[in-house]
Amino acid sequence: MANRYITLGRGPHKVLALHGWFGSARSWEPLHAALNSEEFTYVFMDCRGYGEARALEGEYTMAEVARDALALADQLGLDKFSLMGHSMGGVAIQHLLLAAPQRVRKLVAITPVPASGVPFDEPGWELFSSAAQSLMARKAIIDYSTGSRLSSAWVERMARQSQQDSRAEAFGAYLNSWARSDFANDVAGHPVPVQVLVGAHDPSLTAEVMAHTWLRSYPNAELAVLDNAGHYPVNETPVALATRIEAFLRA
Repeated sequence: MANRYITLGRGPHKVLALHGWFGSARSWEPLHAALNSEEFTYVFMDCRGYGEARALEGEYTMAEVARDALALADQLGLDKFSLMGHSMGGVAIQHLLLAAPQRVRKLVAITPVPASGVPFDEPGWELFSSAAQSLMARKAIIDYSTGSRLSSAWVERMARQSQQDSRAEAFGAYLNSWARSDFANDVAGHPVPVQVLVGAHDPSLTAEVMAHTWLRSYPNAELAVLDNAGHYPVNETPVALATRIEAFLRA
């Protein structure tokens, strides 16, 4: 697992963070300046096929990401930790919760995919399936998922960065795992405290969707909507997001 993660802070509360489909360990960097490094230690991991793990072969599933994250926690001596996941990372942290429930303190789910997956229509599935090879498709997805309201230069940069930070084979394979799996029955009723954060301008993973998925599965879940954010609050509103995350973690 060497060189597959970035650490920030030296605090006693450990937080293991799993990135989204368009992300990498580096994609959390906009948050860094707003995080409390005295209270918390953050570990940002690259999934196989991404970032410093770009060349690492695998089955490219959310269950495998969870196994890798648990192995990293063991390597770093993290006996108890909280989990943070963005988008598809929201699926991976739930798999990790099921694998090691006694070690998980809290979940922070940022614009997260539910354990029940995502019900795509045919055009939507074609668009997302083409994104592994198509920069244009990546740009269209990022633009749509942020409410078609942000700078085209920013959308272009996000799309190109995602293309540089991921291998097409892995990117395409992960789609099937996070979008078309359903293990909601396995997590139903779990008592872990959960903070679900959605962007007010995310047209798909909305507060209503969260109410019917995450909040039904986890009785100790709470939901907050981030103003002026779409699907990428790490990039869109990092200070507001970091403030929400740490208020929940320290509560």
